[in-house]
Amino acid sequence: MTKYYLIMIISGILSSFSQILLKKSAGIPRDSVIREYLNFYVIAGYGLTAFCMILTMIGYRGVPFKYGSALESLTYLYIMVLSRLLLGENVTKRKVIGNLIIVFGVILFSLGR
Repeated sequence: MTKYYLIMIISGILSSFSQILLKKSAGIPRDSVIREYLNFYVIAGYGLTAFCMILTMIGYRGVPFKYGSALESLTYLYIMVLSRLLLGENVTKRKVIGNLIIVFGVILFSLGR
């Protein structure tokens, strides 16, 4: 059972990396629409997203939906931290408050029956 929780956590972290790849791609000017969508960052980002979907489906085999959805929603936190570390984005008060609201909602949702 623990391995399924680990799979869900790994899936969330990898999913965050896929979002970082897509954000990185968006910041690079391209000379054509085709190059905008057919470049390493976009292909790797969507490929990683597809892989994460498969991992998430495997994870839900042993994790109740209540806890799985809570683990998935924590990807917003991962994205905020990774955006700071890898892209140098500022962590604003608004982002912190938004993520705290998400964490609070996850805790409330997890405590409910």
